[in-house]
Amino acid sequence: MAESARVPDGGATAGRGRTVLAWAGVAAWGLWSLVRWAGGDRIGGVGVFAAPLLAVTPLVAAAAPVPVVVALALRRRRAAVAAGIVAASLAVAVLPRAWGGAQPEARGPALKVLTANVFFGEGDAERLVDLVRRTGADVLSLQELTPESVGRYERAGLTALLPHKVVDPRGGPTGSGLYSRHPLRELPAPRSEMAMPRAELTVGGRRVEITAVHPIPPISGVNYRNWRRDLGVLPGARDGGSGAPFRVLAGDFNATLDHATLRDLIGRGYADAADRAGAGLVRTWGDLVPLTIDHVLVDDRAAVRDVRIHVLPGSDHRPLSAEIRLP
Repeated sequence: MAESARVPDGGATAGRGRTVLAWAGVAAWGLWSLVRWAGGDRIGGVGVFAAPLLAVTPLVAAAAPVPVVVALALRRRRAAVAAGIVAASLAVAVLPRAWGGAQPEARGPALKVLTANVFFGEGDAERLVDLVRRTGADVLSLQELTPESVGRYERAGLTALLPHKVVDPRGGPTGSGLYSRHPLRELPAPRSEMAMPRAELTVGGRRVEITAVHPIPPISGVNYRNWRRDLGVLPGARDGGSGAPFRVLAGDFNATLDHATLRDLIGRGYADAADRAGAGLVRTWGDLVPLTIDHVLVDDRAAVRDVRIHVLPGSDHRPLSAEIRLP
């Protein structure tokens, strides 16, 4: 009589399936955390793919409890512990932006900065001027400034509030400009794919240099390389030594604090105003995929007194205002 065939152990197979499923979640979130902490957007061969993905790290971090719950439900304790460690690593990377940071003692003059991407010049002119008035902005950085929109904004009263300007309006999304309550001295702009005008003003006897920042978004191989270059050519906060002016970088960086490229720039003597004020997770672009890509970077010796995120009809970005106390 032939020997009967062995019947697979269904329980063992199901158990292996549960183990694989539990560890798959750990691997997925763990890989994301590894790429984020390793600065994946600046790693050759990886950066071009990592740069656009890393922008959504806060959303990935918010979902990090999912593999913990799945592992616990599947009774895979080791996977649950590992998933918990991964979730903690993402929380450490993201959550401090909502808490704010220590402020240095700064007793210099106050400076109010407003930045707005006006979406191909379509941002509402009356609302933009009203926003300048309500925030009491001393200086305004505009991105995606077109020649036509310059006329609309100035006819709406922008130059009545901020009469001094250094602008480089262009077609499409490539133009930018600076408007100021105080006289501006135009400085050589960084060599970049899109306009990034730079100027100097004097506030309470202090020299202040401001750059309207707008690198190209890193959504293709060529754009990625230009994005890295454009952020890299921006001046450090204290380039030039003790005689350097107080520097501010304000605009649409097309980067979040999860990009090592932006963190490298901040590490050159800057602080992110929203991060210091506990508003570093408030979205400035996008609805379905909310991102924080508009920033005001200030010399890290300055104190940030207030940061607000606003609404500008006609634009896909939300303007950001920051009140700074100079050192």
